[in-house]
This record gives sequence, structure tokens and C-alpha cells, in this order.
Amino acid sequence: MVNVTRLALAVLAGLASTAALAQDKPTLTIYTYDGFASEWGPGVPLKAGFEETCGCTVNWVAADSSIGTLRRVQLEGETTQADIIVGLDTAVAGEARATGLFADHGLALDNLALPNEWTDAQFVPVDYSHFAFMHDTDMMPEPPRSFEELIALPEDIKIAIQDPRSATPGLGLVLWVKAAYGDRAAEIWEGLRPHILTVTREWSESYSLFLDEEVDMVLSYTTSPAYHIIEDGDETIKAALFEEGHFPQIEVAGILKSSDQQELASQFLAYLASPDGQKVIPTTNWMFPVVDLGDELDPVFATLPQPEKTLTLPEEEITANSRAWIDEMLAAVQ
Repeated sequence: MVNVTRLALAVLAGLASTAALAQDKPTLTIYTYDGFASEWGPGVPLKAGFEETCGCTVNWVAADSSIGTLRRVQLEGETTQADIIVGLDTAVAGEARATGLFADHGLALDNLALPNEWTDAQFVPVDYSHFAFMHDTDMMPEPPRSFEELIALPEDIKIAIQDPRSATPGLGLVLWVKAAYGDRAAEIWEGLRPHILTVTREWSESYSLFLDEEVDMVLSYTTSPAYHIIEDGDETIKAALFEEGHFPQIEVAGILKSSDQQELASQFLAYLASPDGQKVIPTTNWMFPVVDLGDELDPVFATLPQPEKTLTLPEEEITANSRAWIDEMLAAVQ
């Protein structure tokens, strides 16, 4: 009877110790978009890789889009449970910065391999690519080589794009047209209107229309063909390269000032921008890594044609004018 009692006490003590350890284990809450946190996205291997060394639990909280994550944090303000947001991009970074909710990351980031020098004190790059229209070479062997050539195609040639109010590719297209054509942007949108079958809320909806052959072209990324080559063995889906150049998307991550896990959050961002973190990005998020992975980057990515010219707009100009540019686009295509 005494031995049984002692055994029971030992078991209870062990359970109490385990519970105490679990309570002491910090949780890092990260807001992101649903594709990033999905079972096939980079969130799963990033969580596993970071948890191996951090002594913490990574908790992904997914919204329907990266713009949705920003809107949620804007609503929650300093009461947000998020320690980090992952998946904003440089098109909305200025708006995010203007909230005053983000802390400096304090990282050196001296091993980056991006098209341009990175000097942002608050946001850390996660991945990048250029916006482009996809076409199937079986259906469209000779794609348009500019927006103006696309406009000149027969009106039965249809495209699908995304809403710039809810999807970062849609906003990226607005910036692309504005960067390429400036004051002629409204004219370009008017010309595109007959070709636009639909403006979808999110990228996945419009891309499904393309895969189902309901549209001839769809707004996506120059890296999108890598998915079809690697996963499907299909080399017929290509990005149409435009002579006026292409606008880039660089996805970023930032730490919330209100987080009580500042050091842990900084460690995660350092891991995210390291070769160990970046090696999972190309074949889960289908974008280029922000560091040179050498032989660890699937060679298919080196075969993807890329634009000769990268178009840019200053962040302050985007922040000040993006709503007016979106209104200009919607007025022209609706």
C-alpha cells in the first residue's frame, strides 16, 4: 500500500513538472495569409525548423490574404495577439509602417541576394518575384509582349486579374501599370477592359479559371511556371515578358511593438532570412529566395526567363497615391 502511494505521488509530481514546463514554453503568434500557413505552404516546415532550436511553440494565425492580416492588426491595434506578421509586401509596407505598430528588427541582413539593396529597418524580406501574365503555349504560342499588344488582341482573348483592394497581386498590377505608363494608366485600363473576364477577390480564384481554360491569361508571377514544371512535369505554362518591364513583389515580415516576445520574434526573423529558413521557400511558396542558396535551389528556377527591366515606385508615392490609383483602375474596368 505504501509503495502504491509513493508511486502515485511520483506520477503526480511528474505530471505537475511537465505542466510547469509546458507553461514556461513561450508561444510565438504569427499572422499570415492562408496559403503560407497551409499544409503545403512554407509555414509547416518553418515552424518545425524553428521549434527545433527555439524552445518555443510557433502558432500560425491565417487570414484570407496578406492585406487581410494588415487590416486585422489595424483593427486590433496595440491589443493584437500577433508577435509577427509574415507576408505583407513592399506595396503595403508604407501603409503598415504608418500605423506605428511595427518595431525595428535590429538585424544586419548582410547576406541578402535581392535585385536591389535592402535598407528597411522594420521589415525583413521573405521572398520575391515579378508580376506577369501566364499563358499556355499550346493555346497561345505567341503571347503579347506589352500591355499595348495585349490591348490590341481580339476581344475574345480574355484575362483574369485580382482585386487590388483584397489581393496583393491585384495591387501589384495597379502599380505595374502606373510605373510603366504614368499619366496614361487610365488609358491602358480602358484598353484592357474588354479583355478582363473577371476581377477575383484572391489569386487562387483567377488562377483556377486559367487552369480550367476559362481565360487565356492570368495575372501571377514569373516564378509560377516552376510549380508546373516541378510538380506536374508541364512546361507549357509560361510567363509573358513585357517590353516595358515588370513590377516586383517582395514579401516581408515585421515584428509588432506590442509583442512581449521581442527577442524570440527577432530570432524567428533571423531564421526566416537565413539559408536554413529560405531553402523551404522556393518549392512551397513558389518564389525566389532572398539569399543565395547555391546548389540547394532547384535548378528549374535558373531556367525561368526573367524581365530585363524592373520597374519601381517610391514607397512614399505608393502610400500617398495607391487608393487614388485603385479608384482609377476600378472606374476604368467596371
